[in-house]
This record gives sequence, C-alpha cells and structure tokens, in this order.
Amino acid sequence: MPIVSRLTWTLSAIFMVTALGSGNASAQSPYPGKPIRLIVPFSPGGGTDIVGRVMAQGVSKVFKQTVVVDNRGGAGGVIGMELEVRATPDGYTLGMITASVGTNAAAKRLSFDPQKAMVPISMIAETGYLITLHPSVPIKTTQELIDYARAHPGKLNYGSSGTGGTAHLTGELFDLMAGVKTTHIPYKSSGPALTDLLAGQIQMIYGSLPVVMPHMKSGRLKVVAITTAKRNRALPDVPAIAETVPGYESVTWYGLVAPRGTPRSVALRWEQALTQALQTREMKGRLDADGLDLPEVGPAHLGQVMRRDITKWTKVLKAANIQIGK
Repeated sequence: MPIVSRLTWTLSAIFMVTALGSGNASAQSPYPGKPIRLIVPFSPGGGTDIVGRVMAQGVSKVFKQTVVVDNRGGAGGVIGMELEVRATPDGYTLGMITASVGTNAAAKRLSFDPQKAMVPISMIAETGYLITLHPSVPIKTTQELIDYARAHPGKLNYGSSGTGGTAHLTGELFDLMAGVKTTHIPYKSSGPALTDLLAGQIQMIYGSLPVVMPHMKSGRLKVVAITTAKRNRALPDVPAIAETVPGYESVTWYGLVAPRGTPRSVALRWEQALTQALQTREMKGRLDADGLDLPEVGPAHLGQVMRRDITKWTKVLKAANIQIGK
C-alpha cells in the first residue's frame, strides 16, 4: 500500500475511534441519570423520617429525578448507618444521619469511624427535643418533673429510639444535671415509643418537634419543656429546660452523607441541590411549621458538628457510668 494511502487510512481510523468515543460520552446522561436511594436509619413516623421525606421531595424537584426513601431502622440508627457506609459510592445511595451518630460513636457501637467512612454533604435542619408526657402524669413544669422524679426515683419512665441514641442520652444528661433518676425504655425507633406513650404504656419521651407538635395541639399529649438553650419560635410558650436547670442543652439535627469514595463532583451536586431546595418557599414553610431551624449549609459545618457531639456525649457516658457497647 502506498505511503499516502496508508497515512490516509490511519488518520481515518483515528477519526472514527475519536468520533465514537465522543458519541458515547455525549450519550451518557448527566448525574443523576436514574432514581436515587436515600437510606433513613429509623422507622417511618419519626422525626428523621419526616425530615428525610420533605428533603427528598424538595431535591427530587431540583434534580428532576426520583429520590426513594428507604427506611432501615433499628439499634438507635446503627443498622441504617452501617448500610449507608457500605453502599456503592456511585452517588445513587446516600443516607440521612442525625445527632445519634455522635452518641453511637461515643458509645462505641459503630463498626466504622463516621469521620472517615462518611462523606459529609450538609446539615439539613436542627432543633431540640420536647419533654412530652401522657396527660395522666401529674406534671406541668420542669420543676414539677424534678420534684416528682426525686420523690419517686426510677418510677418515671421514658421511651426512646434505642439505647445509646440521642433521645436516650438527652434523658441521661437531664438526670445528671437535675440530680434525679428516671428509667429508660428503649424501642427500635421513636414511632413505637410514641404509640406506647399515646396509649399510656409509658409516661414520657424526649420527642422531636415534627412528631410531637400535632399530638400536643390535639391535646393527646402535653409538653413540659424543650431541650434547646432557648425557646423555639414555633412554641414560644414552652420553656427551655435551661430556665430551670442552668446550662442544660441537647440539640438534635439532621444531615446528609454519602459513602467514602463518592466522587467530589457528586457530593457538590447534592450540596447545591439541597441548598436550592432549602430556599424554596415550600420547604422553608414546612420546616418552619415543624419548628426546625436551618443551620449552616455545607460539608465543613456538618463535620464540625459531628466532632463536637462525639466529644460531648463521650463525657456524658463517662459521667453517667454507662457501658453500652455494640
């Protein structure tokens, strides 16, 4: 074959390969190209589930792609979180986390280091817990709660989403700072605990605002105080525990993470989509109605909060002499 012909054939072949490669690249759908799985590490009906579904709906509209909520409750959020960190890091499985990641890490109940196994994307919302009682319990204020617990040590019981979870240690912190003794009743999630409280099977829970507020407004449950340092704008008549027990504070929050190895470009897309969704009138209105505050958005703040909580709850476990283990 003449040299010119061979050169012409070679250039033609290179052009065809390049064109095919470009065609394949352009045919690939931009992220996200298919439905996304969002693991919520608690059962349906709890605060995390409510916030997760609101967030999923908002981000779905931004992405124009379905975000499917997958509830995997149990062990105070541990089961769901372990599924999150073991998922394929391709951007199509993400997970909700809450302040319980700090309590579970402090209690050494996790098989992974959350600060290494998770790619933080952003906080979604934060708020406090409400000390919520069955109407039959003769308590109306934080001081009356303290007096009752001192007069009946160990007789006042409270349910939570599981041993070592935030609601559990919120109660332990109250006992420590108020000088009382109450009894913790663990459940697989906050939903069953709420059901038993409504039925009068337990006396109290430290409940999230989205879960408790409808029942408080209907009169089926009564609220004594909130665990944040100050009162919540959605419930201005509900005192903070700190007004009676100075320095008391327990904050619950909701965040979004991806498994380690998830491309930075995907994490950035989620951060941008979440920021956009949080600014919509629909999502802001829903979070405001549930008494949820919008914290600083972005991975740096979420990572900082995780470190803060692990340190705080480690101290509480030690002071309360609680040995949980996995």
